[in-house]
Amino acid sequence: MGKKRSIGLRAAAIGALLAFGAAAGPASKPQSAEHAHADKIVIDNFAFEPSTLTVSAGTVLTWLNEDDAPHTVVGTDPESPIESPPLDTGERYSLTLERPGTYRYFCSLHPHMTGTVIVEQRF
Repeated sequence: MGKKRSIGLRAAAIGALLAFGAAAGPASKPQSAEHAHADKIVIDNFAFEPSTLTVSAGTVLTWLNEDDAPHTVVGTDPESPIESPPLDTGERYSLTLERPGTYRYFCSLHPHMTGTVIVEQRF
């Protein structure tokens, strides 16, 4: 086997291993602590999807507006840390919830839009 072919095969094997490791999920090393745990809630068709999400404490939550109208994400409890600015199409709002509990939220522009995040203790 020639030297060029051997290097090419090794590079392909390394690429395959890296791709497998990236797809392996929790066993793979996160790129940064900020992105260690993340979950996304999509805003579309005047609804939050999923409407209820259960995550571990410390998870980075991101709401992404894929709707044609602006929306907000506002906690229903007075002490809630959830409070986004108006999000236009394509904009996102991220928040890390460290304390276990149930967090209910709604869109202040369209109050019929509601959602819930359940934060569980990290194990």
